[in-house]
Amino acid sequence: MKDMKITCRQKRKRRDMENIYNGVTMKKILCFLVSLTFFFVYFGLDESGAQGKGGNNMEIKSSAFKSGARIPAKHTCDGVDVSPSLEWSKLPAGTKNLALICDDPDAPMGTWVHWVIYDIPGSSAGLQEKLPPLKELANGTKQGMNDFRAIGYGGPCPPSGEHRYFFRLYALDGPTGLKPGATKAQLLAAMKGHILAEAELMVRYKR
Repeated sequence: MKDMKITCRQKRKRRDMENIYNGVTMKKILCFLVSLTFFFVYFGLDESGAQGKGGNNMEIKSSAFKSGARIPAKHTCDGVDVSPSLEWSKLPAGTKNLALICDDPDAPMGTWVHWVIYDIPGSSAGLQEKLPPLKELANGTKQGMNDFRAIGYGGPCPPSGEHRYFFRLYALDGPTGLKPGATKAQLLAAMKGHILAEAELMVRYKR
């Protein structure tokens, strides 16, 4: 009889501990969800995962194509291979310069870089079509080296299948300090800690 009482007390104790544990676990989960919500609101993460930091509404678009659509052949190696016109808006406060990288994550040998352009004046509203392949433009904008080992824009030229091409725009709190001819890796390193907002435009191409 005594053993039964001990067993009952042990069961009640175990049940009480389980209830306490479950209660603490639920509190931890709720705290985590609240913290996660605060993180997204405070840091301004948009649905693409780009950190806005007050500039999460920044937009980039082109009059030549819509996001997710096929890029016209004139902007590829199957055409005259000129850079497309790009426009942006809703830049965050404090934007002094902008940078843009265009690359293809579907390339068979890894991400292929098609365009690196930086130190674009923060007062500009976009890039005109057919930018010349110069290391530095009249307004101080600099162009880097793409993976075709050339300065400026090199359009889509997929060997097979349909590829995606991302035009990523970065709002910066100042110039990069880079010389003309920088690579994507060098630009990303120079921008670290200076990005106020990001926006992207994705297009597709299949030969």
